[in-house]
Amino acid sequence: MIKRREFIRALNAGMALGLVSKSAVAGWFLPPAETALQDELAYHTIRSVDFRDIRMQYPRFVGKNARLDVHGFGPRIEVCTLTTDKGATGWASLLGGRGAAQRLVPELVGKKLSEVFQVTAGLTDDRFLPFDIALHDLAGIVLNKPVYALLGRDKPFTTKYYTGMIYFDDLEPAHAPGGIDKVLRECRQDYEFGYRQFKLKIGRGHRWMSLKDGLARDIEVTKAVAQAFPDCDILVDGNNGFTFHEFTQYLTGIGDTPLFWIEEPFHETVEDYRKLRNWMKDANVKSLLADGEADPDPVLLDELMRQRLMDVHISDIEGLGFTNWRKLMPGLIRYNVQASPHAWGSLLKSYYTAHLAGGLGNTVTIEGVTSTSDDVDLSGYTIKDGNLIPSDAPGFGMKLLR
Repeated sequence: MIKRREFIRALNAGMALGLVSKSAVAGWFLPPAETALQDELAYHTIRSVDFRDIRMQYPRFVGKNARLDVHGFGPRIEVCTLTTDKGATGWASLLGGRGAAQRLVPELVGKKLSEVFQVTAGLTDDRFLPFDIALHDLAGIVLNKPVYALLGRDKPFTTKYYTGMIYFDDLEPAHAPGGIDKVLRECRQDYEFGYRQFKLKIGRGHRWMSLKDGLARDIEVTKAVAQAFPDCDILVDGNNGFTFHEFTQYLTGIGDTPLFWIEEPFHETVEDYRKLRNWMKDANVKSLLADGEADPDPVLLDELMRQRLMDVHISDIEGLGFTNWRKLMPGLIRYNVQASPHAWGSLLKSYYTAHLAGGLGNTVTIEGVTSTSDDVDLSGYTIKDGNLIPSDAPGFGMKLLR
């Protein structure tokens, strides 16, 4: 399947202007307000790039999905910090491996911030994609604006926020499985945290149970959560663990249980998604279809959107990159497709997405990865009425603590 670099190359090839190589050249075409912002960025030269790891801790052990074994208690995340000659610092997750990023440091250090970042577009050169999100944070710090304001909104759009942490925890621990009651307890924990949407992992019969028993458990869990939380939306994610026939058995089994969205029930093809869309229409099943996380193929995704076989684009916020998400969004709007960048694994990604959605809108919901950290101040973000409210501090509004 197509990898990130090919996806980005295809995305750039589809843009009329693409990325410019020099922000000074781009500045010739900017209105006065944006030119003034670029001039402020030009006052700063990148002096150093530092790397470190931070730890994010989940509130509970997270188990299996249809394809992968247990996910544990939370990741260690590689981050980079950019510092300018005027003492401004910005930081964020490092996109890709540290080795590739370190090789780029000699090219990045000594450049004016305005050379590598344009307020109206993001990166000026996709070679610096590993530093994409950190450069957005740094630009926000320098300009004293939250990232959503760099994208054009003084007051951010806010959107729904779902918990992406409901895995096959009914099967854990292996020596004494907790059953459906354990899933319901976890949903209650997430409800009390503020979520009003639950994304349930389904597809137990792909690897962990027999097909018959796994399908029955998927159906039972879905019905039980919907019944226990009638004021909440239910999303389901098959992680490509079904065939078309198996998935329609699941939909038949849950009956009139409403689904907010269906995510990657099986590996996407135009033929199978058309069959699914037609089946859902005949069965009066109303749900959004979300795709684009696993090995995204931009040509296929474009065709699915063009034929109205896909409603939500979910490529990863870090995998595609913040700048490239900015470039992708106008095309989604033209197709009448909404965004919800994949954020699983790191709460940082959820918060980056809150700024993307806050500035550009057209985002149907945001994936939540509840976490705490001794390394990062996460207090600037809140949940209100089931919506994620981004920090209004400069940049992404998160500070490294140590």
